[in-house]
Amino acid sequence: MGKVQPAAYKAMDPLDNFVSGSALRRPDRELIRIRASQINGCAYCVHQHTQDALKLGVPVQKVNLICVWREAHNVFNEDERLLLEMTEEITLIHQHGLSERLYDQSMAAFGEVKTAQIIMAIITINAWNRIGIGLKMKPEVTL
Repeated sequence: MGKVQPAAYKAMDPLDNFVSGSALRRPDRELIRIRASQINGCAYCVHQHTQDALKLGVPVQKVNLICVWREAHNVFNEDERLLLEMTEEITLIHQHGLSERLYDQSMAAFGEVKTAQIIMAIITINAWNRIGIGLKMKPEVTL
């Protein structure tokens, strides 16, 4: 798409710039990106954001346990658990969307502005996942 329709691809840049300029810590952005990409089955994005998280110093054990974060009680702090749960509810919007309970928790923990930024971060990676999957993008991995 970037080669055939560069304007469409570039239209995503403002969303990425917004998320990058938000109050979300970079490691938290990567947790969101990895979890949404796992749910959506976007291997390209899982690979890319796993590498990004590791470069930021997120421990490999934490990265490995994102997909089972609910069972990894001692690995993720309360804020990270809230981010991951929000990511799941928004990514799986067809089930019920972001619950009132979780929205209220986020507002109490992060405030209105950061909650909106978190939601936009989740929406943005979901859009990228659809691009990656729709274009059959594959991670460049050599073993």
